Amino acid sequence: MAPLLLGAEISTTIAGQRVTVVIAEVEAYGGVNDPASHAYRRRTDRNSPMYGPPGTVYVYRSYGIHWCVNIVTCPEGDPSAILIRGGEVITGSDIASQRRGRLDHLADGPGKLCQVLAIDGSMTGSALNTGAISITLHVGDPLGYRTTPRIGITEATKRPWRYVIDTVR
Repeated sequence: MAPLLLGAEISTTIAGQRVTVVIAEVEAYGGVNDPASHAYRRRTDRNSPMYGPPGTVYVYRSYGIHWCVNIVTCPEGDPSAILIRGGEVITGSDIASQRRGRLDHLADGPGKLCQVLAIDGSMTGSALNTGAISITLHVGDPLGYRTTPRIGITEATKRPWRYVIDTVR
């Protein structure tokens, strides 16, 4: 599922302000079989949304600072999810710039992406495309991408489960 999210558009409409980002980078997490997954050891209050049905949103704080957004991809009870790591703002760049306090590097990291989309912990457990967060998959020719080991983790670091496109459009 992870490569299918490349080129997709993730959007939020918060207080009437819409921002859309084309997804350029994602990482897959394999639930209970993946030592880097939040669901690896056991189900907790924090990771409970990961056990929901496909399309459930899982938002968490990274290092207690930045919000990060994941989309559950497997059937209910299988806590596999995809972290949306970054992309390019295509709608609402003025709003995104205000939220980030700068004009460049708006969404090229998971925390930055959540900041420009105003995604926070209150959205965890929500259903994709029914609340504030929506995703529209890429339609058209398949996008070329490369895989790399995941980054920013300490367990299962060699798995090539990071997917990146170099050119968004």
